[in-house]
Amino acid sequence: MPVRSEIRFLLNGVPVSAETVGASETLLDYLRLNRRLTGTKEGCAEGDCGACTVLVGRLHNGQLRYDAVNACIRFLVSLDGCHVVTIEHLRGEGDALHPVQQAMVEEHGSQCGFCTPGFVMSLYALWMEVAEPSEMQIETALQGNLCRCTGYAPIVRAAHAISRYGTPAADFLATERAAVTAELQKLRDGARVVVGAGQDMAILPADVDDLAEVLLEHPKATIVAGATDVGLWVTKFLRPIGPAVFLGHLSELKTIERTDEAITIGAGVSYSEAEDVLTSAYPHIADYWSRIAGWQVRNMGTIGGNIANGSPIGDTPPVLIALGATITLRHGAHRRTLLLEDFFVDYGKQDRAEGEFVEAIHIPVPLSGWRHAAYKISKRRDEDISSVAAGISVKIVDGLISEARIAFGGMAATPKRAARAEEALIGQAWSGESFEAAASALGKDFAPLTDWRASSEYRMTVAQNLFRRFWLEQTSDDVAAIRLTA
Repeated sequence: MPVRSEIRFLLNGVPVSAETVGASETLLDYLRLNRRLTGTKEGCAEGDCGACTVLVGRLHNGQLRYDAVNACIRFLVSLDGCHVVTIEHLRGEGDALHPVQQAMVEEHGSQCGFCTPGFVMSLYALWMEVAEPSEMQIETALQGNLCRCTGYAPIVRAAHAISRYGTPAADFLATERAAVTAELQKLRDGARVVVGAGQDMAILPADVDDLAEVLLEHPKATIVAGATDVGLWVTKFLRPIGPAVFLGHLSELKTIERTDEAITIGAGVSYSEAEDVLTSAYPHIADYWSRIAGWQVRNMGTIGGNIANGSPIGDTPPVLIALGATITLRHGAHRRTLLLEDFFVDYGKQDRAEGEFVEAIHIPVPLSGWRHAAYKISKRRDEDISSVAAGISVKIVDGLISEARIAFGGMAATPKRAARAEEALIGQAWSGESFEAAASALGKDFAPLTDWRASSEYRMTVAQNLFRRFWLEQTSDDVAAIRLTA
């Protein structure tokens, strides 16, 4: 196995190689401190405010795609083989501003200007995909960008106005795409990358088989996928994460396959990459998915990572448990598959041996007779952390509830099924009274804690109300009104 001791990537179209880089160095620090590219701002250092937004292009199946990401929690070593585009690289024709920048000027979308570069980069990513975006698409693209002085109205107007000043087809990222693709392909040498040492060692395996070998060699290593959680270990807790093994570049973990039985998603697939296949199969997930953090976080964060870190408030486990999902774990050459709900053992403890990693998630295809819902309750619509998350799935046969799978996050030390509430439903009539009984039984399933996110009483009340909301949504013609008042 060839081993390379430097990372290589493109920065604003220019080749860069770096040897003296460790596991915990962030892209934001590198840009501002090493390269003096200070247009990218540091605000929250946790992926919430969007001031640090840049574009990262990566090849997947031979195609070059650019995503808006948070530089503050993106580790530099994870950019091997990528093209990083910062605000300084934007340009229009001749001496003109870039169309996104010009639209912001004309629509008065900038006041103090601190957050403006991040807004510009998010709108740039959207515009390259959708030249004439809808209001909803604009709001989605700006979920992860906070404005403190200008107000969002002129920024939204600017988003609508971009195509007055140019077209995506004429943009330099489009006209230079073939050349950049060729450069990135040259950077692919099939080598394992090892940089840093000791508590700052970073390893990028050559492929999934090499990943399995690396984890056998370093069973206590920190596994880093999207870094939307691990990134905060560094920026907020100043924790060393090395040796760290990065897997976001492994194409074998970014596959999505649908058969007659299941949808199989590689552990490295991001929320954004999985969205279309999951929401087309299960439309009830669509609104829930848009509530998972902001666009930049969904572009980085992975479903496999959200599961593997075992957080009791992880967004995806309750929904996937309710759908009967299973996961495949790999340890060396050995694989095993288990129900997702059985993966979570206790707080901070999962059924995963040292050196073992989540390889894939399997979600059964929809079957007739089932009704589903997914809910996330948080202080802010697109907040990274939920107070309560729930997945509800029930099967109706001849007016009776024959099966039920109900799971909650934020109610216990792990994402967990509500066994007593399920028992209260199974065999009962499809009626509001049955769901009232399930709500009452929830107190036997959970004794939630009080913390800074929510009190115990609030969590229990919210969870019980979600049963009532589910019943009303399933039986009312005016679901929108229910959601507004819930």
